[in-house]
Amino acid sequence: MLKIFLIIGSINMVLAVGLGAFGAHGLQAKLTERMMEIYQTGVQYHMIHAVGILVIAVVADRFANPTLLSWAGWTMFLGIIFFSGSLYILSISGIKVLGAITPIGGLLFMVGWVLLALAAFKGI
Repeated sequence: MLKIFLIIGSINMVLAVGLGAFGAHGLQAKLTERMMEIYQTGVQYHMIHAVGILVIAVVADRFANPTLLSWAGWTMFLGIIFFSGSLYILSISGIKVLGAITPIGGLLFMVGWVLLALAAFKGI
């Protein structure tokens, strides 16, 4: 599990930094202020949860049964796809119906953090 989540977390950090730079330099003149805020929210949550995935990778080897950690990592990864992905597409395309997908990603983020906490509690 260490290797896969190190890879997923690292790739997502690269994507978050790249997408953040693209937004700041390539989209700022093309998007409204509100759409830019939405895009930046996607980048912010993308980065935070990529770091969360890296934390999971680092602590995974300390647990005898890392099943909850694995679920936590996968839910955070799916959260990035649903939450940040929907915000990226919404801000660039203006397709407002994508806003209905965003809360699913937020819920996945919360589940991931709860699973991480449960794993820590059970691991003690």
